[in-house]
Amino acid sequence: MAKHKRRFGDRKDGYLLRNLDPMHFIVPLIYPNRCDNEAYISERIDLRAIEAYLEKKNKSKEDDFHYTLFHVIVAAVLKTIMLRPKMNRFIANKNIYQRYRLSASFVVKKTFNDEGEEALAFIYAEDEDNIDTIHDKIKAQVHDCRGESLDRSTESMDILNKMPRFLSKFLVWIIRRLDVHGWCPQFLIGSDPYYSSVILSNLGSIKLKCGYHHLTNWGTNSVFCVIGERKYSPVFDKDGCATMLPTVDLGLTIDERIADGYYYSKTIRLLKKLLEEPELLEKPMNEAVEY
Repeated sequence: MAKHKRRFGDRKDGYLLRNLDPMHFIVPLIYPNRCDNEAYISERIDLRAIEAYLEKKNKSKEDDFHYTLFHVIVAAVLKTIMLRPKMNRFIANKNIYQRYRLSASFVVKKTFNDEGEEALAFIYAEDEDNIDTIHDKIKAQVHDCRGESLDRSTESMDILNKMPRFLSKFLVWIIRRLDVHGWCPQFLIGSDPYYSSVILSNLGSIKLKCGYHHLTNWGTNSVFCVIGERKYSPVFDKDGCATMLPTVDLGLTIDERIADGYYYSKTIRLLKKLLEEPELLEKPMNEAVEY
């Protein structure tokens, strides 16, 4: 991603956008809370191309960490955001910022049972990344999360949890003030999903349907992607004839203040293009795609 010289008013995680049109300048002042500005978009994806692609990719895999639908969607979402940079903006303290880096986060269940703990996984995408390097980054994060140690954000929460309640509430009040100005220390937010470009929730892995997930006023996250379970759905052709095909539903929650409807529409078209032609994900992340 393009380098940007830091100036007064910038944050450590993003630079202030100073030449906005009047509408995007005034909206954060009138509507300052992220949770009040959610736009929800639902998309159904035909899985035939992805499943054929995964079968081909996994034929040559020597280890047991196979390529999955989740890896394809993560790579496609990251490439989409890199090529549509307004999706990597965030609003904090009534200002709009452009992130310096592109990141994705997700929760890893350590064991699949009612008592199984959760850990927070966080990956960064670079210009030269593709689906293979993203797969390897996810693999490393999953192995770390399922190890014995806690991630940094969980460790910080655990410390607060063990404090007297009045003291933990006071510290959280201070932390929330720091959050507004971008002054939270890295050890607190280093793996906090709400400081990533996009959070992904793979509900399909626990046999749940796709649904809406809210944003939060904490952190800087502007995009949330929920992945539903694989299912057969009727897909209609131009003559109105239906065919039952394998599909997955995606639910995208977006802070509507960071761009406009036209920009979101083109962004969704690009995402669908990448998922319908997953071979495009083998190209470098910053390589343009016609759609």
